[in-house]
Amino acid sequence: MEINYLHDSRIGRLIEQALFEDVGFGDITSESLIPEEQLGKAELIAKESGIISGIDIVTLVFSCVDGQVTFEPSVQDGALVEKGVTLGQLHGPVRSLLTGERVALNFLQRMSGIATLTHKYVHAVAGTKAKITDTRKTVPGLRVLDKKAVLDGGGINHRFALDSMVLIKDNHIAAAGGITNAVQRCKEFLKKNQTEMKIEVETTSIEQVKELLTIGGIDRIMLDNYPLDLMNEAVKLINGIIEVEASGGVNLQSVRSIAETGVDVISVGALTHSPKALDISLEYLP
Repeated sequence: MEINYLHDSRIGRLIEQALFEDVGFGDITSESLIPEEQLGKAELIAKESGIISGIDIVTLVFSCVDGQVTFEPSVQDGALVEKGVTLGQLHGPVRSLLTGERVALNFLQRMSGIATLTHKYVHAVAGTKAKITDTRKTVPGLRVLDKKAVLDGGGINHRFALDSMVLIKDNHIAAAGGITNAVQRCKEFLKKNQTEMKIEVETTSIEQVKELLTIGGIDRIMLDNYPLDLMNEAVKLINGIIEVEASGGVNLQSVRSIAETGVDVISVGALTHSPKALDISLEYLP
């Protein structure tokens, strides 16, 4: 998923909403202390090591606050930085630098936290064929940024929204009266509407895997919350005929063992629903 911050209308609306939430109708503190004409500069500094994501967001936030502010980044998204590294320098009206500080940092810290966590998972499965992917467990309204951060951390994106692909899950299967009915109805719908779309089906048992192999015509089988012995059995049974995704309860302690079963993709909800923000600060340079 390629994201162009400068031309994605979702990003502009998101920044405007964030600034209105944080600034309201004015930064009373800065307006009361700092002369309007006073110019200055500030640096963004990494307070801990990690993967940086959201550099362009900083530019967009401050351009929305005040077109006179300029940002000169010294790193790019996806860069691994050490504690104490300067990420870039800001120049412009001091009031505007202080007004945009919190919103810019909120975006940059969250995105960098997601990228850093993703990088840890990617590193944990290095040498296997497994790829780390995200889920739709994102903060409402922030999905476009959350998923961009996953890419910066070396992961891949799962479907962006419900219209991106077919993913038949346990509740769909129950409502459709079984896995065969669910898949057949899906295929009929796509054919009727002359729509080509990838189909993934969630399974919770070896019996469902066998049933799907009999049906055929799907693109990926999800093994949801399988213990390792059954995951190994399922992967051998599928034998590369269909792409395999492992999902459910994945953490940094278990992800390597899961990858070594031979699955193609491992989805990790924690990447976006439980990231720790990377510690980054804006420091004014007198």
